[in-house]
Amino acid sequence: MDAATLIAVIGGSAPDPTSFRTAETVGRLLAERGMGVVCGGLSGVMEAVCKGAAEAGGLTVGILPSYRAADANRYVTVRIPTGLGYVRNAMVVRAGRAVIAIDGSYGTLNEMSLALAEGIPVVAVNSWNLEIDGRVDTQAHRVATPEEAVDLAVALAAGRGDA
Repeated sequence: MDAATLIAVIGGSAPDPTSFRTAETVGRLLAERGMGVVCGGLSGVMEAVCKGAAEAGGLTVGILPSYRAADANRYVTVRIPTGLGYVRNAMVVRAGRAVIAIDGSYGTLNEMSLALAEGIPVVAVNSWNLEIDGRVDTQAHRVATPEEAVDLAVALAAGRGDA
């Protein structure tokens, strides 16, 4: 079996219906491109992206904050319980060749910051606008559609080689 390139997808646990549909579409598109999805494995954006990927036959990996594999949403293929709470955010973003952020609250902001600090490309769809000293941080690539998010994340991931 060939190993899938993983793209991390991060986002809120209680997204609005538009963000939920966006995440589901992102998951489906990633699977159709042969990419695997890695996420926090719980509800909301995480469940939606796993649903889209799983229904398209893709690999889904959930890095869980608890010790219980049973806490993962039903669409997670590989469940990794950590018992680390939010500390597992670093594992989620480090597991991906690129990160797609959809919606989200402070946990998502944390993951975006960790990824950018590590040089991992971030693509944001309806997520945080980052500024440093009043200037927009252009390292977080902002896009409007799931298709743009997947196209850019896959291209950025390919540009990282075997990193």
